[in-house]
Amino acid sequence: MDSELPDIYCPFPQRTNPHVAHTRAHLDVWTRQTGLVHRESARKRFEQADFGSFVGMVHPTADEAHLDLVADWFVWLFLVDDQLDDGHLGRSPERVRDVVDRMRAVVDGSAPEPQPGEEVPAAVTALADLWKRTTPNAAPHWRTRFAWHLVSYLTTATTWETRNRAEGVVPSEETYIAKRRHTGAIHVCMDLIEIVAGIEAPESIHNDPRFITALEAACNHVCWANDVYSFEKEQVLGEIHNLVHLVRHHRGLGEQQALDHVAERLATETERFLTAEDELLELYPELSGLLVPYLDGMRSWMRGNLDWSRRTPRYNPADVAQYEEPEEYLEEAVLGVPPARKEAAPAPCAAKAPPTG
Repeated sequence: MDSELPDIYCPFPQRTNPHVAHTRAHLDVWTRQTGLVHRESARKRFEQADFGSFVGMVHPTADEAHLDLVADWFVWLFLVDDQLDDGHLGRSPERVRDVVDRMRAVVDGSAPEPQPGEEVPAAVTALADLWKRTTPNAAPHWRTRFAWHLVSYLTTATTWETRNRAEGVVPSEETYIAKRRHTGAIHVCMDLIEIVAGIEAPESIHNDPRFITALEAACNHVCWANDVYSFEKEQVLGEIHNLVHLVRHHRGLGEQQALDHVAERLATETERFLTAEDELLELYPELSGLLVPYLDGMRSWMRGNLDWSRRTPRYNPADVAQYEEPEEYLEEAVLGVPPARKEAAPAPCAAKAPPTG
């Protein structure tokens, strides 16, 4: 790519968690136990990704146990997202219906106990473990919201995006922005702020328009910054679900112009967040004990995501499989289908070429 990545406005301090080394070791054990990363070649790529560092940047004040928990969630989400975005799985709606149904059953409590000798996809087993460790002491309204966000991620990513890829549909910017907060699972991640910080925000706060604005702006910042840093890799993959690509496509801009345009919109989202934050703290001084750590968690997500994106080789287009198992093993982990029994996968669809640039 001849274009330069733009500076992204994010006026929050760089921080990291002192428990990162412990979390790295924990992730090594957990991914082996669950089978999410089970080949040594894939493990080397996984270690290079350094998800422990990522979670330490976005949760710099978490204690050791909570940092381990959210790190496990991140790894699970990245694994599923990689296969839906980069693999053939994300281009074939029929092939993911069963595994998504099984994941939904874990979340709604209807999942049956595995039968003796039954092969359960690693991603389903890992989700069951995560659900049991995350939800027992959470408030009922938090569990309901978290479950809805998780299911929305799974269904949106496996229906809307997959159908677009299969049919060669390029969504509008407006539609994409609304869907992106679900397909990126960022609401799932933001919900975990309450668990990590040990706070319980009432529904009245979640329904307050200023809180909604702050959360939406923070989510947009994380998702769009990711689009900027992953743009070149996703162009190599023919991925259409990227705001830079859509701006370029719909507005007839060149590559550098599209990148700069998204950076300007990111700055606007940051200002929206800061304004809403000030209004919330002024309006609810009696709730500062929960609002301050919640808003700080959003700040850390914006800052940490940006810092990690700048340093990780994950988005290197020279190796689009950098942090994946080889595709057949990824599909085995997600679908539970051994390579020898897989049906032939369709060829990736190409993104529609933008009008100019």
